[in-house]
Amino acid sequence: MHRHVADYRFYFDRVSMELGPDEDDIPTPQRLARWDEDVDPQRYALLYQYGRYLIISGSRPGTQPTNLQGIWNHHLRAAWSSNFTININTEMNYWPVETANLPEFHQPLLAFLCDTLRFTGAHTALTHYGARGFVSHHNTDIWGLSNPVGEHGKGTASYAFWPLSAGWLSAHAYDHYLFTDDKEYLRKTGYPIIRDAARFFLDVLTENTEGQLMFSPSTSPENTFIYQGEHIAVAETTTMTMSIVRETLENAAACCRILDIDADLSSELQKALSNLPEFKIGSRGELLEWNEELKESDPEHRHTSHLYPLYPGHQITPETTPELAQACRRTLELRGDESTGWALAWRISLWAHLQDGERAYKVLKKQLRPIHSGISQISLSGGGSYPNMFGGHPPFQIDSNYGACAGIAELFLQSWNGQILLLPALPTAFANGSIKGLRARGGITVDIKFTNGKLEQATFTKTTPGNGKFTFCYKGKFIQATLEETIPLTLAGSDF
Repeated sequence: MHRHVADYRFYFDRVSMELGPDEDDIPTPQRLARWDEDVDPQRYALLYQYGRYLIISGSRPGTQPTNLQGIWNHHLRAAWSSNFTININTEMNYWPVETANLPEFHQPLLAFLCDTLRFTGAHTALTHYGARGFVSHHNTDIWGLSNPVGEHGKGTASYAFWPLSAGWLSAHAYDHYLFTDDKEYLRKTGYPIIRDAARFFLDVLTENTEGQLMFSPSTSPENTFIYQGEHIAVAETTTMTMSIVRETLENAAACCRILDIDADLSSELQKALSNLPEFKIGSRGELLEWNEELKESDPEHRHTSHLYPLYPGHQITPETTPELAQACRRTLELRGDESTGWALAWRISLWAHLQDGERAYKVLKKQLRPIHSGISQISLSGGGSYPNMFGGHPPFQIDSNYGACAGIAELFLQSWNGQILLLPALPTAFANGSIKGLRARGGITVDIKFTNGKLEQATFTKTTPGNGKFTFCYKGKFIQATLEETIPLTLAGSDF
């Protein structure tokens, strides 16, 4: 018992989050019953730490990646066979691990990609597409299934024909490097995953009539549009498709520079990147989901796939691409705030990256909406929490917990390309608090204290080897500084 507690606390105690008075003496169902009241903000710290508990317990190095139910399944045949659904759900399981200061727990996913899926996917890439590299579709299992799977019926293409997951998953391999600065890991594990995902895309890209390179045909996961009176899934290409392609090629090119390797591949990547299409905005001001404006079959569809470049991608930000960011906002407004558990969780981070803390908080509250534990049938609406705080799809899907955990962190801290944003989407409900131990890209641990909705101070400690230059951002103001390894830097809110 003592050994177990010591092992667990070694990881868990890296992060603390205080958002208000602790009400642990009140039973959780009673706290959930007040989900729509702006009381007990520490509930959300509990939800965040519960997500970290599930990571520590369910994704130990040397084990399998967490699937749709993690390790908490009592059925002989669980919903969706407890497989890895890799058009969003498995990726969402691993969104919080780096920011939550649990980088070791990325290992099961990264090892599975490098040692299993990369090889089964290479066979599928060659035999199905005549391409180099590796490919996987919307679903896999512990044996690394990589070919399309469906139900042999009309409409199957809306989910089965989606050969983009290897690219999305390879982003996790690159992100782990960005958080750890571990070049040896990148050389041995991360780069082979990223390189092979990129090689597949290079081989399947084709020119459209305008001379742009497209992944065509393509689908937007599980969604359809109306064309000539029918529900259609397959288009020339989609926004998510090209966003993942661009990100994968950019990450591979960055790896070539960092490792000083594969000059020929680097040249091939740069040539392709210069010919990819730009994102498009529709007549309603929304970011288009497909390559042209098409009538949506389900305007409030649970997937927000075309917002991938906003989050978890970084191709759209309010600072660098304000017009596209506004289009993302309009898209979210049109989609609405109501959806399944994991889809709600995604919306939290999307609103956070639009730096709208109030709207993110509105969606976050729905994560704690009570769902009766007797619900077992599959439903595609109405997410929330069961009495034990497991996330409801329904039925139970653990990605809701992990996605909410990631989204809560994004309210307080965001980082990319040497910039660290402090309190980018702080809602008024979290006016006072302190957080210790969050992680930013570049190998930085961040402690934040805020009072009356304003930054009081933040402390940054670089825990990876070497020094680094960073830009710290708060309310549109910037401070540039060099962080020296293990030497903390403290900035007050008044410094900005």
